[in-house]
Amino acid sequence: MKLIARWLLLAAALLLVAHVYSGVTVASFGSALLAALVIGLFNTLVRPLLVLLTLPVTLLTLGLFLFVINALMFWAAASLLQGFNVAGFTAALIGSLLYSLCGVVIDAAVERVFNPATA
Repeated sequence: MKLIARWLLLAAALLLVAHVYSGVTVASFGSALLAALVIGLFNTLVRPLLVLLTLPVTLLTLGLFLFVINALMFWAAASLLQGFNVAGFTAALIGSLLYSLCGVVIDAAVERVFNPATA
């Protein structure tokens, strides 16, 4: 139940990002659901490999290169899906930052709702 709630909220966050920032467009809530799923899969499967491969650059930039990796995951998901578009790399960077901020708030809220004793 927690996973489904998080997924629905992240899809809503993607719609919020599209509403707030014009470089990201989402056609519908269904497109946002699919995009949130694909972004989650990319972050789970591809991102760790990219982080490992770019570890020297990440260390050299004191971790700032992780923002680039997040933007690439966001941009890659948009390039695969219809109904979810990102205008370019800068839009992907800003969109991924906004989406990540929403994700932090959502994770804290979901933890608080599903585990009220530990919060």
